[in-house]
Amino acid sequence: MLYLPINEQGWGLIVDLIRNFARSEVGTRAIGLAALLIFFLFGINGLNIVNSYVGRDFMTAIADRNMAMYLKQAVIYVGVFAASTVVSVLQRYAEERLGLLWRGWMTRRFVELYLQYPTYFRLNDALLKQSGIENFDQRIADDVRVFTSTTLSFTLILLNGVFTVVAFSGVLWTISPHLFGIAVLYAVAGSCIAIVLGRPLVDLNYGQLDKEASFRSSLIHVRERAESVALLHREERLLARLLRQFDEVVANSWRIIAVNRNLGFFTTGYSYLVQIIPILVVAPLFIAGSVEFGVVTQSAMAFAMLVGAFSFVITQFQSLSSYAAVVERLVNLWYVIQLAQTKTVSGIDVSEDDSRVAYEELTLFSPADGSVLVKDLSISIPQGTRVLVTGPEDTTEAKEALFKATAGLLDTGTGRVIRPHLDQILFLPERPYMPPGSLREALIPDQAETAIADETITATLRSLGIENVLSRAGGLDAEQDWDDSLSLAEQQFISFARMLLIAPRFAFLDRPSTHLDPQEIRQLLRMLSDRNITYLVIGRQEKQDGEDWSGSYDAILELYPQGRWKWSKMS
Repeated sequence: MLYLPINEQGWGLIVDLIRNFARSEVGTRAIGLAALLIFFLFGINGLNIVNSYVGRDFMTAIADRNMAMYLKQAVIYVGVFAASTVVSVLQRYAEERLGLLWRGWMTRRFVELYLQYPTYFRLNDALLKQSGIENFDQRIADDVRVFTSTTLSFTLILLNGVFTVVAFSGVLWTISPHLFGIAVLYAVAGSCIAIVLGRPLVDLNYGQLDKEASFRSSLIHVRERAESVALLHREERLLARLLRQFDEVVANSWRIIAVNRNLGFFTTGYSYLVQIIPILVVAPLFIAGSVEFGVVTQSAMAFAMLVGAFSFVITQFQSLSSYAAVVERLVNLWYVIQLAQTKTVSGIDVSEDDSRVAYEELTLFSPADGSVLVKDLSISIPQGTRVLVTGPEDTTEAKEALFKATAGLLDTGTGRVIRPHLDQILFLPERPYMPPGSLREALIPDQAETAIADETITATLRSLGIENVLSRAGGLDAEQDWDDSLSLAEQQFISFARMLLIAPRFAFLDRPSTHLDPQEIRQLLRMLSDRNITYLVIGRQEKQDGEDWSGSYDAILELYPQGRWKWSKMS
């Protein structure tokens, strides 16, 4: 598992995030809310100081049985409580608003980085998978939320602690300098002990987040592949995997509980002693007549406030350990995103020529083991030449590598790939992809939405025999989850309809026979030819019943094991 230490580099990433947020469009509103929060903190601390003196006089009036003073101080007491309530609620409201602004900006930033080509693709390559950085969805959705809210909360707690120390140090010092010294030593010693006892929680919480995410991801896999699981009866293996992952969650949770138990023995006792220490020190002064009774209660409040301000690590250690794990996960995520966006040194030179697809001394290696998949491939496919790429079953990886190298998604190789600009060549993967959205969005690119008439779209669907999809979808602009509403064959037809509407110069199709029968493929290829779309098709080595290669292809590229290949023209 990759751990980027929270050192100068790690903190630099966090500081950059905060700086960029402050400089963004929402930064001005955020700065205003932050200033308002600081104002409320001053107000709350001022009211707490007033409250300590009002409480002192209130308790003294009770001890002296002074009814007039008691009623006066009671009215003031209620007024201070009312003011404190208003200020506290407004502070919480401003804090939540600021947290939401920050989360909104930060989530959008991470999503933009994640979906910036080729980040989302390269984050799945073998190198980055070996780093152990997984569950990007959870890090962006959950960890960002925890980071923004917790960072803001801890910042306010620290600021409030500073204000409290400044405000109540004077109060406690005037009561007893010895009590002030005891408060400082008690808090420092307690913080050191808490760090020693709770330090393992950082790594344990980091691992817990990943283990929980992996377990949830496997449950989602069962839901999304329910039909395949039922058809293949893979329940037992999936059950074993799920239970194993859950056992890891439970085992790590037990370790966290054990550490929290040891830490809890200390922190609970520490909190109880805070209530009694000031009374043990000040009560003898009251008994000796040196101070009035109200000073006893005032000292208890001042001591608790001061120790609480100094004891941030103790009171918040469990939250701090979880927060440290979240920070580390986000720093790792940002680091890996930057790594994925770094340009790689590839031996494959990709150049553009809208009139052909060509390969010059192209050699491709397997990303998994480095074996040769294609060796010194040199052919030229001019526009109008329809090509079938075929080969034995054990050359499946070679055919996939050629498909990806042509698209620019494979860089493990040498040589040169020449192809049209990406707006003039369309790649159709084996498994059709239709993201959730409207049928219009699935059929045409954003820049062509206003250029293609609805009648043209309908006529294209009708020519493919899938016009009924339009009524089932509720029209061109109704939102749908296509994986649930269309079969893979229907999604493949939609992909062909998109190709016909866009009409690129070239199309590269990866194993369309997986979801379509030979007659359907022959019909679709004829439609591509009628629109002057030159195609390369990855297919099987042997013909299927009803498949006519001579009528559909002009040349065949056969790939063989050890990188061997053969290029032949159809007679």
